[in-house]
Amino acid sequence: MRKYLLYALLLLLTASLSAQEVDTTTLNFKEYLGYVKKYHPIAKQAELNIDIGQANLMKARGGFDPKMEVDYDRKKFKGTEYYDLLNATFKIPTWYGVEFKGGFEQNDGDFLNPQNSVPDDGLFNAGVSIPVAQGLLINERMATLRKAKFFREQTKADRDLLINEILYDASLAYFDWLRAYNEKEIYDNFLDNARIRFEGIKKSASVGERAAIDTTEAKIAFQSRALSLEQAKVKLMKATLDLSNFLWLEGNIPVELQPNVIPDNTVEKDIDSTLEIQGNTLDSFTVENHPKLRSLAYKIEGLEVDRKLKANKLLPKIDLEYNFLTETPEVGNTFNTAEYKAGVSFRFPLFLRKERGDLKLAKFKVQDAQFERETAQLQIKNKVMAIYIELESFVSQNELISNIVSDYNTLLAAEERKFSFGESSLFLINSRERSLIDAKLKEIEVQNKFFAAKAKLFNSLALNPENL
Repeated sequence: MRKYLLYALLLLLTASLSAQEVDTTTLNFKEYLGYVKKYHPIAKQAELNIDIGQANLMKARGGFDPKMEVDYDRKKFKGTEYYDLLNATFKIPTWYGVEFKGGFEQNDGDFLNPQNSVPDDGLFNAGVSIPVAQGLLINERMATLRKAKFFREQTKADRDLLINEILYDASLAYFDWLRAYNEKEIYDNFLDNARIRFEGIKKSASVGERAAIDTTEAKIAFQSRALSLEQAKVKLMKATLDLSNFLWLEGNIPVELQPNVIPDNTVEKDIDSTLEIQGNTLDSFTVENHPKLRSLAYKIEGLEVDRKLKANKLLPKIDLEYNFLTETPEVGNTFNTAEYKAGVSFRFPLFLRKERGDLKLAKFKVQDAQFERETAQLQIKNKVMAIYIELESFVSQNELISNIVSDYNTLLAAEERKFSFGESSLFLINSRERSLIDAKLKEIEVQNKFFAAKAKLFNSLALNPENL
């Protein structure tokens, strides 16, 4: 009996001792996501979209830049100068299609067209070109600039969506890594128990205090724990490599985690603050500011500009032009209405089939985007509500599984105590231990699903954390 009591005490002490200490480094969840957001190529690509939007806006504003045009033509053949034509123009486009112009014209030659005849010192002109129908209230330049502004704002919303997506995937990888690590630790600890139990029973059997068959059963339990541990190590290695996919350093240098780096087991208290989902209750949730909906709203605005432009194309194209002419532009009173160059141009397709077709297509695109936004709005709202319900359920599930693990621990401890008095068997101890292992694994699984649900809430709200 004394030997049994000493053996039971040895088992209890062994179960409470940790494995040989290893110098480890804990990778904090917030620190990890900070590296992802700052250095991951996809996160940088998201920021690059902002620059693309700014570049498009600059390009669109270029449509209103002043322009200088110079045309020079000359023909000389067999000693005869047929013509020598110089026409320089300076144009200033304005918002409503009106264009101010100034120019200089100097022409000469033996075969000069009479309409190109100007004084020897050239002729100056200053005037304006005005579209009075198509192109007055909206034109290509105006539409391009408006769409570029909407596109710039859309890229900001898309940037938030892209960063949120990569942080969401990175969070899931961290939680899977944490789960694999905890499973490995469980098998590691119970392997030590099985080894000590096997060695103790083998010694007892060698002196005739226990049946030899108990040694076989203890050996099977030990080998089973060793097999489970090896499988857990492989799973942990895969999870570690998956996590490494998200770790980069400055200069696009990928990082591979070292074996001594471990996850933070106290991550639960930091998840809400790191993902910035604390305080986001279901009652306070508003779908209007969601980046996905903002992106679609800016897309619709851009399509509306296209629709208005296509509708404007149904009007006739009537351009009026008037230019004052003078030989001495330095004298202000030489610009008068008696000397001028003016014109009007009129263009109008008879059937407008191309224009009407373009307008219909533009309207269909707007309607399609509106349907997409309405669908996305409903999907986001329902998804967020479902996740809140899921999170409430996981609070209860975590409490239940914690109680189950505690009860299995009590049963195992009681069985080991009975075993020390010779009132139980190794089979029952192994059975109780297997049930405890299964319960602990289930606890880790529920915890992992709970963390994943928090990450899904973060993803559904499309948050872009500012504190990382």
